[in-house]
Amino acid sequence: MMKTSPTFSERIEHVPTSFLREVFKVIADERIISFGGGLPNPHLFPTDALLRAAQTALQENPQAALQYGTTEGLPELRSAIAQSYRRKDGAKIDPEHILITSGSQQGLDLLGKALINEGDTLAVENPTYLAALQAFSMYRPSVLPLPLTEHGVAVDVLTKVITRQPPKLLYTIPNFHNPTGITYDEDTRSRVANSIDPSQTLLIEDDPYGEIRFEGERGTSFFNLVPNAVLLGSFSKIVAPGMRLGWIVVRDEALRARLYTAKQASDLHSSTLIQHIVHCYYRDNDTDAHVHTIASAYKEQRDAMIEALKKHLGDRATYTVPKGGMFIWVTLSPEIDTMRLFPKAIDEGVAFVPGETFFTGPAQKNTMRINYTNATREEISEGVRRLLRAIEQYEAEA
Repeated sequence: MMKTSPTFSERIEHVPTSFLREVFKVIADERIISFGGGLPNPHLFPTDALLRAAQTALQENPQAALQYGTTEGLPELRSAIAQSYRRKDGAKIDPEHILITSGSQQGLDLLGKALINEGDTLAVENPTYLAALQAFSMYRPSVLPLPLTEHGVAVDVLTKVITRQPPKLLYTIPNFHNPTGITYDEDTRSRVANSIDPSQTLLIEDDPYGEIRFEGERGTSFFNLVPNAVLLGSFSKIVAPGMRLGWIVVRDEALRARLYTAKQASDLHSSTLIQHIVHCYYRDNDTDAHVHTIASAYKEQRDAMIEALKKHLGDRATYTVPKGGMFIWVTLSPEIDTMRLFPKAIDEGVAFVPGETFFTGPAQKNTMRINYTNATREEISEGVRRLLRAIEQYEAEA
């Protein structure tokens, strides 16, 4: 007699599947040129330096590197992160403000566990990072989408919302936004801070791409503008995503204590060995030079993508021109639904992420996110050429 499935929690039944995970299944086909995943360029991973760092970590203190660790993370690594923020942003961040996580994705989950009750209002940019929506949805908040402009979140709308009924949380990606690639200007940052500061709304600043800048000046962190803001960071884009190491910066002692408890219940602590390896890597190498190398390479890839879009799509599309990060946001004619375009693109041998998947409110169905960091100049040109063929086929059948 076949057993039936167990009765699942209401919580898990309300969590949407990630379209991006489905994209990864499709692009496993080697004939597909993928602009879909947010994958760093693997040729830029500091493999030799990490090999030396792994050897050093196991030679210097193998017992500590292979043993259980503290929930908050390796003190030396937390100190290195704090020093970096102080040097680059002038931020008053101490090592004790930092909690090491298993990727910044775990940071989102821990914040959800510690802060969100069912029905609490979570304000987000619309569109926003789809994996953040997935992480927070586990705790069943009421999601409030806020319009996103080329300068950042629509501050007038945010101010009205806060005046009427402040949301519990505001989730933001101010630098090289995922999915749109836009960056908040200084005026928007200041106005957001002025709106948030008097309220009880907790601002979450997710900044996995901030180091990968190829143009302009480093923007002022919300962590410097809003007293109780929470800041998320990651080694995935500046070292390697397979390390699965990130961090949360939290000044509020009571919130840090709850996050420690949530992490203890989740995984006790992040990998001690990986933390020791990353610490040795940062201690013994010019990591700023490596980040500069990444940014220089990504700028060339961005330029190649903009050139290909201009050449092959012409006036069929408009698009953002990011000053850093990994993504370009493409808008096609209103008649095109990119979710319906997607299978035609796959048939032509190119992948992207339909823009609809990043929205929580009214969706712009004629949009897409494309990644340029994991393709060569030749692949970028050929991939956009294939995308044009898919669009032409879509239009012919409409």
